[in-house]
Amino acid sequence: MIPSAPIGGIAGWRFMQRTQESQLAAFTASPALDRELTYFKENISKIESVEDLVNDFTLFKVALGAFGMEEKVADKFFFKKVLEEGSEEDGAFSLRLTDTKFREMAEAFGFGNAGGSRVAESDFAQKITEAYQVRQFEKAVGQSDSSMRLALNLEREISKYADGPYPETVGWFQVMANPPLREVLETALGLPKSIGTLGIDRQREIFQEANERVFGSKSLDVFKDRENVDKLLQNFFAREQINNGPGPLTKGMGALTLMQNAVSAAANFAAFNRRDL
Repeated sequence: MIPSAPIGGIAGWRFMQRTQESQLAAFTASPALDRELTYFKENISKIESVEDLVNDFTLFKVALGAFGMEEKVADKFFFKKVLEEGSEEDGAFSLRLTDTKFREMAEAFGFGNAGGSRVAESDFAQKITEAYQVRQFEKAVGQSDSSMRLALNLEREISKYADGPYPETVGWFQVMANPPLREVLETALGLPKSIGTLGIDRQREIFQEANERVFGSKSLDVFKDRENVDKLLQNFFAREQINNGPGPLTKGMGALTLMQNAVSAAANFAAFNRRDL
């Protein structure tokens, strides 16, 4: 089953929220996905090194997919460095990368950290496969509606930054470095993409100021409140609709479409008659 919403915009988002659990269950029951998950659960605890992981295509694909990076499955050398250096030592490769997903993956697998590999822990396989399922579901949704995928991603991810240690400062830099989150916030807060050409500190100030205008705070911690997350996503879909022009659900669009069809038919009829003269 390919998950989707029958309509776009806010109404489609509300439908997705109501049906997400049942659609996810149906999606994860597909034979191909089930084979990947079963293989991962049966074999991940057997690997003894990062080399073992990156050289097993299915294990590596699921591992990357759990963090939204399965398209990088060919980058074995890069991820060997990410995983082998871990996430704890000053200067570790994953900590030098802007995107926090690399640090999260290094921390989850633990190969380069003091505690060592975590792949044999009792709940490790379940955590990774559940994350993979959700990411694959979002990816499938995005095949029919990319905005819906962005909204699902924000709904899942924003709490990491809202609950983080520096939601008014560092958190903004992290969000700005995360393209899917940045796109939703940029759109929902009414900011032009051209701000990306400004200095990074000025960009953060612009995001903070816009957030304060809409939510009354410069800090991302306002998104600890579910109502604010809902408001953010409503703004996102509303502005998307404005930016993309009227759609089937826009008020009056039904009548406008009928009028346009009638005008087009009349023009075609007139052209036909002229041709016969």
